[in-house]
Amino acid sequence: MHQLTVTIPVDKTTMAMHTAWPEGNGPFPAVVAIMHAGGVDTFMQAMVTRLVEAGYFVAAPDLYHRLDVRQGDMMDRLKQLRDPEVTEDVNATVDYLRDHPLIDNTRLGILGFCMGGRVAYLLAELNPHLRAAVAYYGGNIMVPWGDGTSPFSQSHDLNCPLLFHFGADDTNPSPADMHRLEQELTRLGKPHEFYAYEGAGHAFMNYKNPQRYRENASELSWPRTVEFLARQLGENV
Repeated sequence: MHQLTVTIPVDKTTMAMHTAWPEGNGPFPAVVAIMHAGGVDTFMQAMVTRLVEAGYFVAAPDLYHRLDVRQGDMMDRLKQLRDPEVTEDVNATVDYLRDHPLIDNTRLGILGFCMGGRVAYLLAELNPHLRAAVAYYGGNIMVPWGDGTSPFSQSHDLNCPLLFHFGADDTNPSPADMHRLEQELTRLGKPHEFYAYEGAGHAFMNYKNPQRYRENASELSWPRTVEFLARQLGENV
């Protein structure tokens, strides 16, 4: 596996991205991996490695690049994110991948955890180059970050199939949120697959957090993710 931190221009500034890809010359399908509230930390880098092992070129952008990460905790930083800026960041990441010589730019997906699940849902509506989206326990889909409309209110623009993993004991997104999302996507005729995991709450994938990690939910959900991506983006051979 190859790994490289790259810096790309976005919105009159620069943004770092953790990138990784398999051995070989490609072209590889690619996945944008959207960070959880902890940023592009060791958990996210481990998830990037899992995606590379499944055959993908992966880019994980630092969506906190506009903020002073020395001030406040991660929830303070999360509250400062705004949908238009996040959209610019992810679109710039997609453009980077589409221009990369090792990538098949017709096979691009997006995956996110926690806040990243929300971002994956939003960008699946706004970026027409994405062919698959995976959201792990993405909360706050019914509310905007900053001015504008919420991802939920733009569900009619969903451009690609969506896989969404929920914790049955989560409160954000709650089981009621899951039901509302499922009803709306069904009404709109948008292809989607929803799974809820009993005994699991928010962040059930995060093995770095023993209080939240649920091995059973983690081990059930990941093969479903790999199979979904392979089905939507093509087998990685």
